[in-house]
Amino acid sequence: MSRKIIHVDCDCFYAAVEVRDDPRLRGRPVAVGGDPQRRGVIATCNYPARSFGVRSAMASSQALRLCPELVILPPDFDKYRRVSGQIQDIFRTFTNIIEPLSLDEAFLDVTESPLHANSATRIAEAIRRRVRETVNITVSAGVAPNKFLAKVASDWRKPDGLFVITPEQIDDFVAALPVKRISGVGRVTEDKLTALGIKTCGDLRGLSRLELAGHFGSFGERLYHVARGEDDRPVQTSRRRKSVSVEKTYHEDKQTLSHWLQELDDLMERLESRVDRLDTHYVIQGLTVKVRYNDFRIVSADQSGEQLDRDVFEQLLTQLWERHPAPARLLGVGLRLRDLKSPRQPDLFPEERERALRDRRQ
Repeated sequence: MSRKIIHVDCDCFYAAVEVRDDPRLRGRPVAVGGDPQRRGVIATCNYPARSFGVRSAMASSQALRLCPELVILPPDFDKYRRVSGQIQDIFRTFTNIIEPLSLDEAFLDVTESPLHANSATRIAEAIRRRVRETVNITVSAGVAPNKFLAKVASDWRKPDGLFVITPEQIDDFVAALPVKRISGVGRVTEDKLTALGIKTCGDLRGLSRLELAGHFGSFGERLYHVARGEDDRPVQTSRRRKSVSVEKTYHEDKQTLSHWLQELDDLMERLESRVDRLDTHYVIQGLTVKVRYNDFRIVSADQSGEQLDRDVFEQLLTQLWERHPAPARLLGVGLRLRDLKSPRQPDLFPEERERALRDRRQ
């Protein structure tokens, strides 16, 4: 039986809550983020601010240059968590199968819901209406037979919109879908796809699984399936981690590699504290570092490994410095994790996959 999945996404959540609580802000460009005098970064902004080019993860100082009338408010995460809890309570009146992705979005499985004659569309409309009336903010929703399509659909008619993809519409809809709409396809992957002449999922279907593995490694397998609208991931009521990381934005740029490495002890101490809070079913399978330069370009490097190792982090940071020696405004370290509770899917084509990866390296 086809699933009925709803993805609900609050519109400009932090900013929407702040505007709700201060009617004087209504209609004005508003952002939530850090102090522009202290190298702060925008966490989110409302649509009037976006019309000026303001975006999440942009430096607050740059946002003010684009929009001098921008109101930048400090975040109040306790308040946002309370509002998120109210919205989660509304979700639970429609289904118990809920997978929160963050404070402001979640997947809901309503496949077997008896409400509204088991119409996922009507349930989504009811959720949106209840949030608007009870919490006084708007949410957008997408309805589809799987998580990938539901998430795409929720973004289709933002803000305050609802979009539905029925099973009969999947093939045509996905064929015309730009590849940049696929979760996980960032600028680098999009550029690689463009170089291959691929702009839509329909174009992507022209590559075989082995070709995709050769170009994109393990991500190629996901590209193969989502290009056909396939996603068999269930809505998980208890989410498990795939990674753990820490990062820090500095008030003054870290100018040299030596300055970068001096920050490792503090970063590793914070990372170890997070690792200690994980349950015993996780094992480490890789180490990664992240650098955001003072021009806001972000790069990362990773290496396989089974334990926290300062030497590995040093090597990775050194690699990034040698690749691009420039001041950094943010440094981060993290671990890739394997969850022993999750069954591992066997590789059905190990020899072919290894050959494709070997050809790619050559």
